[in-house]
Amino acid sequence: MSPCCSTYKVFDLKNYNFLYSICDKDIQEIKISPGIMLVIYQKASNHVPLKILSIEDGTTLKTFTQLLHRNRKVDFIEQFNEKLLVKQDKENLQIIDVRNSGLIEVNKTEFMTPSAFIFLYENNLFLTFCNRTVAAWNFRGELVTSFDDHELWHPNCNTNNIYITADQDLIISYCKVSGGGTNDADDEGREGSRMGSINMSNIFTGKCVAKISALDPTLMIAPRRKGDTSRSTIRSSVSDALEDITALFYDEDRNEIYTGNSRGLVHVWSN
Repeated sequence: MSPCCSTYKVFDLKNYNFLYSICDKDIQEIKISPGIMLVIYQKASNHVPLKILSIEDGTTLKTFTQLLHRNRKVDFIEQFNEKLLVKQDKENLQIIDVRNSGLIEVNKTEFMTPSAFIFLYENNLFLTFCNRTVAAWNFRGELVTSFDDHELWHPNCNTNNIYITADQDLIISYCKVSGGGTNDADDEGREGSRMGSINMSNIFTGKCVAKISALDPTLMIAPRRKGDTSRSTIRSSVSDALEDITALFYDEDRNEIYTGNSRGLVHVWSN
């Protein structure tokens, strides 16, 4: 989907055929949810017009307006199936059921505006990322999981360094090493030269179930087999490989984690 002159064009990713276009100069943003699109229009003084479309053919399924507090910035509007999440600056989180206008509010002291979301469609939950912390919530506005040992490396979430398994039961992230003992100002100024760890945590319990850390004495670099030209001749220590990771992927079939760093190197972690 690409906006051009207030026109959004939708293509079929199976064959790249053009399906339909949406033309409206007042569209501010479009959110994608399984089977539907939420079209967010330019905000008025005390409300924002919204429209839910079928993603298959662009048919309008519902048109409505969401009331807003005057003179408050809209932090986010997100769509998850029939649930609409609305948060304004210094206001409570609102979870609205668009089918019947049912409303649940979460106090602003309990729910801080996150820097990113990941919706867990299989489990009807969503993850929030805020100030290096991860939390799992349900759509009744209840905090489901806080994580024991999963302090993200980046203060503002970088989802390139986060992987959710297909069963949506585990989260794997590039994290700060537990007990680093430095303050945030030091960490932010020295991120490029400090090592982190790769933490795997259970989304339902918040427990860390596995970790790749240079503090683990059993970790070692596999020797390069004689005559093997498929591997780079560049040698990295475990500490080097865990510095400034910029991308992370987990191959669930091979049970291998792939990481890339700012030096342009890719490392494979397996057991």
